[in-house]
Amino acid sequence: MSAYPHAAATTTAAATAVPSATTTGSEAGDPCCAAPLPVLGRDVTVPLVTGGEVTYAALDYAASAPALQRVWDDVAAYAPYYGSVHRGAGYLSQLSTDLFESSRVTVAEFLDCRPGDQVVFTRSTTDSLNLLAAALPAGCEVFVFETEHHASLLPWRDARVTYLNAPRTPAQAVETLERGLADRDPYGPALVCVTGASNVTGELWPVRELAAAAHAHGARIVLDAAQLAPHHPVSVQELDVDWVAFSGHKLYAPFGSGVLAGRADWLQEADPYLAGGGASKKVARRTDGGVDVEWHTTAARHEAGSPNVIGVYSIASACKALTEAGFDSLVAREQHLIATVREGLAEVPEVRVLSLFGDEAPRVGVLSFVVEGWNSSHFAAALSAEYGIGVRDGLFCAHPLVRTLLGSDPQTQGECGAPEAAPGEKSLNAIRVSFGAGTPDEHVERFVRAVKELVRDGAQWKYRTEDGRCVPDRG
Repeated sequence: MSAYPHAAATTTAAATAVPSATTTGSEAGDPCCAAPLPVLGRDVTVPLVTGGEVTYAALDYAASAPALQRVWDDVAAYAPYYGSVHRGAGYLSQLSTDLFESSRVTVAEFLDCRPGDQVVFTRSTTDSLNLLAAALPAGCEVFVFETEHHASLLPWRDARVTYLNAPRTPAQAVETLERGLADRDPYGPALVCVTGASNVTGELWPVRELAAAAHAHGARIVLDAAQLAPHHPVSVQELDVDWVAFSGHKLYAPFGSGVLAGRADWLQEADPYLAGGGASKKVARRTDGGVDVEWHTTAARHEAGSPNVIGVYSIASACKALTEAGFDSLVAREQHLIATVREGLAEVPEVRVLSLFGDEAPRVGVLSFVVEGWNSSHFAAALSAEYGIGVRDGLFCAHPLVRTLLGSDPQTQGECGAPEAAPGEKSLNAIRVSFGAGTPDEHVERFVRAVKELVRDGAQWKYRTEDGRCVPDRG
C-alpha cells in the first residue's frame, strides 16, 4: 500500500487533466540521435575564437545536467494549469496539489522506498543533507569520509564528527568505517554519510557493504546519490540505506528542487527545518500572549512555505523518463562512452586520470585528470574557446579529495592560474569531464580529439587570468 494514499488516489485525475509529453527516446533527424534521451541545448551553437561556430558539447553533467526535452515538454504542458499548492479551493489549486503529491509517489517508486518512508522535497542535495543534520538526535555522532563532496562533508557542524581518511580500495573503505564505528559510544545515536558515486572520479562506492557495517554497529546511513541517481538505479531497500538525497538539476530536471527520502522517525521528532505555513497543523494564541503550535508529522513538517511545484514535477518527470528508457540500456551505453574517453586519454602519456580505487574500478560518466605541463584552468579554457567543449576545472567542491589525489604533483602555472590557489600556493586544480544519457558519441569523440591536439600542438590562442578565470586574450 502506498505511503501517500491521498496522492495515489488523485494521480489519475491530475494525469488526465494535464497533458504530458510522450517523447522518451531519440528522434529521426535529431542532431543528438545517438543519445537515448534528447536534452535541451543539443542544437545550440557557440562561437570559436579561431573563427566560425560549432555545436556546443556539454560535458559538465556532474555540475548540472541539461534538462531532458521530455521534462521541459511536461512542464510546458502543465504551466497553464499552475496554481497554489495545499492552499486553494479552486480547480487549478486542487489539480496542482494532486500533481505535487503524485510526484511524491513517483519519486518514492523511483527510489524503491520502504512502506512508511517519507519523501521530503528540498532545494538540492545540499539542502537535503542540511535538513537531516538539523534533525539529528541529541548526542548523535557522524562518520564521514574526507572524500565527500562539500554538500555531505560540511553540514554536520552541530554534531560530533569523525572524518575518515580516504580509502584506496572499496574493501578498505568498509574496514576504515568499521574501525571508526568500533570506537564510538555503543549506546548513542550515530549516522554514516557516504557518496554513491564520486563527483571527482566517478568511482562507485560499496554502499551496500557500508550500510551493513553501519547497521552492525548500531548506526544509520545516508546516501548522497547526487552523482549516482542519474546513472544507475537506486533502491533504498536493496542498498539498505536509511536515507537517500539527490538533486533534480543533476537528474535532468531544472528549477532547483531536491529530495530527502527515508525513515520518518528522526524527521518527525525533530523541530521543523523551517518554521512557517505548511509545516504547522494548528496555531493558537495562549492567554499569556505566546503562541502554541502543533506541527505536522508528515513530510509537510519540513516543507514550510509555498512549495516549488514545477521543480517537484520536473523531478517526477525525469524519474519517469529514466525508468521508461531502462537503466540497463542507459548504463550499457554510458559504459561505451566511458571506454571511449578512457582509451583516448590512455593514448596521451601526458594525461593522468585521477582515481582512488584504480583503473578497473566501476564508475559512472565522470572522470577527472591533469595534463603534464598545463595548468588545468588554461586547458579547460582552450577546450571551450577553440573546440566548443564545456568541461569543469578546479577542486569540484571536494577540496580534501582532490588535494589527496593530486598530492605534491607539480603543475606548470602556465598562462593562467587556478582560481582556488592562494597567493604563492602551487596550482592544485584538475579538469573534469562528465556526461550521461543526453550525450551523443560525437561530443566525447571531439573531446578526445581536442585533448590530443592541445597536448601535441598547444593552444592556438593566447589566454589571461580575469577575475580568477582563465579567458581568451582578445586584447
